[in-house]
Amino acid sequence: MQRGQVDLCIVGTDRVSKNGDVANKIGTYLKALAAKDNNIPFYVALPSTTYDPSLENGKLIPIEERSDDELKQVIGIDNANNIHKVNIYPKNTKGLNLGFDITPANLVSGFITEKGVFKPKDLKKILE
Repeated sequence: MQRGQVDLCIVGTDRVSKNGDVANKIGTYLKALAAKDNNIPFYVALPSTTYDPSLENGKLIPIEERSDDELKQVIGIDNANNIHKVNIYPKNTKGLNLGFDITPANLVSGFITEKGVFKPKDLKKILE
């Protein structure tokens, strides 16, 4: 993006709230921030069935919490080619491993749907 090699960003979504906040895989929010910082349009591919007008905003979208084992353990091979799983931080330490992040609607240029392209403020047209 910083080198001018990206014209626009398109990401998917798992859920979109009434105001246009987007729940998607971890890292989507950072891509949206980078796009904004580099003046690159940021679009979300949104199947209309993923739009949830019953949720006013992204703070109300339930976020899956996954096992912290994904964070605290790595698998490696020792010099004898034996595979080992090792902790990278103390066993009793609790990690927070969220499955999604929330991208605020103000970072979204538009939603690409099977019914057309909509600005966050016009999402209700998806239901028409």
